[in-house]
Amino acid sequence: MAHRTVVPGLFPPPGYAHTAVVGGGRRLVFLAGAMPLDAQGRLVGEGDFAAQTRQVLVNMEAALGAAGCGPADVVTTSVYVVSARPDDLGRVWEVVLGSGLSLGPHTSTLLGVACLGLPGQLVEITAVAEAPEDPVAPGA
Repeated sequence: MAHRTVVPGLFPPPGYAHTAVVGGGRRLVFLAGAMPLDAQGRLVGEGDFAAQTRQVLVNMEAALGAAGCGPADVVTTSVYVVSARPDDLGRVWEVVLGSGLSLGPHTSTLLGVACLGLPGQLVEITAVAEAPEDPVAPGA
């Protein structure tokens, strides 16, 4: 398991760790940016930061499961939000904090950006997780 640390002497982060170190016998899983799309490729939650974040997290959890791990195994995320307003970023972060990602806690960067890949897309999250060297195959 990753050793997560809030570094003494640094300002305590709101719901995330300063560092995460993955030890031997584990493998790293790199996730592409999770997008707020349903299984048919339709945008979920147009204009709604929280709804899009919830869908992104659902999609991330499915990708993690396919790799033999889950939200608590995430060691780092980058959270992209189409906004320059701190309150919009805060709405997204509150949903992230309420998810299984906070069980770690993982390291994270929250960014306001000008645009993302799809029209109407407000949120995207990339992640790196750790998983056992020999994951259990889905359905096994």
